[in-house]
Amino acid sequence: MAGPTLVIDLAEPVSSAGLSEFDALIRGLSTRFERTRRGYFDVGVPVERLGIEAPSALDPGETDDRPFLVHLMGPGFGDESLFEAEHADEAVTEAALGFKPTHAVNVSAGCDQEIDHVATALLTAAIIDVLGGVVKAELPAGQERVIAGLPGVLGLVDDGYPTVLGTAAFLRAWVERPGFRLLK
Repeated sequence: MAGPTLVIDLAEPVSSAGLSEFDALIRGLSTRFERTRRGYFDVGVPVERLGIEAPSALDPGETDDRPFLVHLMGPGFGDESLFEAEHADEAVTEAALGFKPTHAVNVSAGCDQEIDHVATALLTAAIIDVLGGVVKAELPAGQERVIAGLPGVLGLVDDGYPTVLGTAAFLRAWVERPGFRLLK
């Protein structure tokens, strides 16, 4: 994917009811919906459905539908080896989380305009509202000052790169800050 990615770490496996709610959320937000396997979605999400005003000047041929890959990974959902590899050397992060993640959700934008960074954060917040979990957001240079004092910050770790751990409320507050930007 060409745009930013956020990861939600989950403390326990997703229940059948949780998976149904996750599926309904993604389906409800999307105008283009493709589920390639259980918990894996290739979607187009209009920014208005995330509470964002559509940009007045889109690139030629572009719509306000933003492309995303959203996928649950871990035991029973695919990408198990990727999940294990991504979580293999995260002792510092796990200590800050207070749990060892059993599963994760990746939210990856297909574009890298400013609107895609905001949409990625707000889509991730909506998923946290349904599934729970803690977002891990790698911080671009200078973002430590931008996130200082925001609600929902659960920790800041440096496991080779600065990463903020936070809640859905954190993501919603962060996008309102001047200078907001996700790491691509």
